[in-house]
Amino acid sequence: MDLLEFEAQDLYFDRPDSVEVENLISRASLEYADGDAELPLLQAYLRAPESLNVLVALNRFYYYQHRLEDALLISEKALGLIRQSLELPDHWENLEAQHIEKAPKDQLTKIRLYLFTLKSIGFLHMRLHHLSVSEAIFSKLVSVDERDRLGAKPLLELVHKQLENCVSTAKSENQKPE
Repeated sequence: MDLLEFEAQDLYFDRPDSVEVENLISRASLEYADGDAELPLLQAYLRAPESLNVLVALNRFYYYQHRLEDALLISEKALGLIRQSLELPDHWENLEAQHIEKAPKDQLTKIRLYLFTLKSIGFLHMRLHHLSVSEAIFSKLVSVDERDRLGAKPLLELVHKQLENCVSTAKSENQKPE
């Protein structure tokens, strides 16, 4: 299945939040430059913990603040939330191409969001030097996206290079001069 051949439906950002939550997200964007964006984002999260708009805003905030572990937690929460509305396995490790190929056409937008969120999780793990986890995630994405529409293949190659460098460095450090 070509993950680019679909009609976008049910986009998460088209779902309205309460006026209060939308105002908190807007306030956070205005206060970002002053360093005061986290509080309104957390307030929005407490009011709408299952809003993808809130989760995406929090994720972006943490990522751009270089708080990668916090961004990872939010991405994992979003992945679980997205998966609940899809007929996919409980764990991404069990995802197969057939799950995507058999999915109803009206779920392709959500499936792409799920896969891109998983890619984001893999990227965050890579940035945190959890290379075996990111390798597993990118390998899974490559296996379910044979045309590499998600762009996971270059990331997998990058992780492989990083792993090779780690092995080379470890070998050179373990060699004792004679």
